[in-house]
Amino acid sequence: MPEVANTFFPNVLGGVLFGIGLALLIAYRGGAQGLGLDGAIAINLCGAGVVVGWLVIAPQAIPSRGKITLWIIALVVIGIGLIELRHRLRTKANN
Repeated sequence: MPEVANTFFPNVLGGVLFGIGLALLIAYRGGAQGLGLDGAIAINLCGAGVVVGWLVIAPQAIPSRGKITLWIIALVVIGIGLIELRHRLRTKANN
């Protein structure tokens, strides 16, 4: 593999792949036919978590406009993940 000057995108990809792995594990243990809502929650929170980690740990590696954009995207994705989680917990409580 060639060396990269910035490891931001490979790290985000790693977070998303980790989320996909978690989603597959959840689907396997739950006997589901697909990834479903639980998988979407895992993927969203893992991917957004890596982006937030970059913004907190290495803010100097990202330009100012990029930081603003990434914070907005990360917060929206985390918000979507939390809404999905709340919906899942309500559905589980009703069953």
